[in-house]
Amino acid sequence: MSVIIGIITFIIVLLVLVIVHELGHFITAKSRGVKVLEFGVGFPPRIWGIKRGETLYSVNALPLGGFVKLAGEEDPKVERSLASKDYGTRILVLAAGSVMNLLLPLLLLSVAFMIPHDVAKAPVTVYAILPDSQAEKAGIKAGDLLVSINGIPVDNTSVIQRNTMLNLNKKIKLVVQHADSSVETIALTPMWKPPEGQGSTGLGIGYQAQLPYSYTKTSTPFPQAISLGIRECSETLVLFKNEIIRWIIGATKPQVTGPVGMAEMTGVVAKAGISPVIEFAAFISINLGIVNLLPLPALDGGRIVFVLLEMLRGGRRVSPKIEAVIHTIGFFLLIGLMLLVTFGDISSIITTGSAIP
Repeated sequence: MSVIIGIITFIIVLLVLVIVHELGHFITAKSRGVKVLEFGVGFPPRIWGIKRGETLYSVNALPLGGFVKLAGEEDPKVERSLASKDYGTRILVLAAGSVMNLLLPLLLLSVAFMIPHDVAKAPVTVYAILPDSQAEKAGIKAGDLLVSINGIPVDNTSVIQRNTMLNLNKKIKLVVQHADSSVETIALTPMWKPPEGQGSTGLGIGYQAQLPYSYTKTSTPFPQAISLGIRECSETLVLFKNEIIRWIIGATKPQVTGPVGMAEMTGVVAKAGISPVIEFAAFISINLGIVNLLPLPALDGGRIVFVLLEMLRGGRRVSPKIEAVIHTIGFFLLIGLMLLVTFGDISSIITTGSAIP
């Protein structure tokens, strides 16, 4: 039953995020005089459609996406085509979907803070200090309790993990309580690329069974929720940036999860309530916004590259046929990659019982 709930919740979340993305393209195209041929929810084959004005609004059989079909996306000879518009309009229309996905989390996260939700509260203790690590050099000892990090109370381990990753290569201040009950403020600098198996600080943290552990129901009033939503969204973007840098320098490897794994994660999150699902949707929305801006064929970022290339060439376009072929090839390569990742998810479920890395 939980699997079915996870799948249904994932499909609903994905459809909402994709519709918001496509609305970005749709609204900007309409406002800039570009002819919109079709606004589709899901992927063909089509199961229902209705035409209003010049645009067909359709519902399609595969509920894992959506699309907006614009007149002449690559061909400027088509009447009121996207390709016939000025550079600014074309870039605006192409980028609008990702912009919507990056703005939506501001609303989602604010709503998530306002909805009553459980927050884990338990003293976080240091159970190990790795040799020659930043933590050992700073003087933290096994058995210490972590009180706060950069002035933020340490209510659970995720507070330490998140704020450490937000401040890589920056000095952080940890307030610790030693075994003798003395309290000390200790400064250390998390590393971008620590020795293998050491972690950015060398701290091994967790909960002790004998210490109190509880869940506190909390909600945030509207004005503060907006402020927290903005902060959470900006911090998530910083975490994305830091993770990409860590990939580039070889500190960690990308972990790719396909639709099956995402559905499983959604099911796990759904058990925790509505607020965590909304937070998870905000995270996926940011993913979609960033990925779609990557300069890859068939993605919005890839189409923007052709506009920028045209600008650099003084208005000389790549042949519409060649551009269309490149985007088509890119589309099938992306589909192939999705199928490969999905196969990996299924294989992981068979071998380990879970598709989540």
